Amino acid sequence: MVGLLVAMGYGGTRADAAKVVGGSGDGGIDGIIKEDRLGLDSIYVQAKRWADTRTVGRPEIQQFAGALQGHRARKGVFVTTASFSHDAVDYAKGLQNTIVLVDGPQLAELMIDYGIGVSEVETIKVWKLDEDYFSEE
Repeated sequence: MVGLLVAMGYGGTRADAAKVVGGSGDGGIDGIIKEDRLGLDSIYVQAKRWADTRTVGRPEIQQFAGALQGHRARKGVFVTTASFSHDAVDYAKGLQNTIVLVDGPQLAELMIDYGIGVSEVETIKVWKLDEDYFSEE
């Protein structure tokens, strides 16, 4: 996920701008990325790789919001391969801190748009008859 944010223009290069935290005891933070090249602010990232049949609820967003407060962070991105419940979305909207929620379909769209974590398998050419070619003879 941090690689996608770097590709989207946050922070500069991955080596300079991003840090993957994650793992057990991560305190609810999986990554940290600079908001811009100067590092004027940091964006904290939480990622959940869940089946698309699961739903991230309000408790998970509350835990992430608490983790942000623990780091004195004002901005966060919560990404999941699943979806968010209405309570989770409403809770995130009502927070003083900014938490952007990215669900599975939006994540897939961003990955395709920025060419991160995906590869082109097949290109299909569609041919059209050039009418001008026949009118010149």
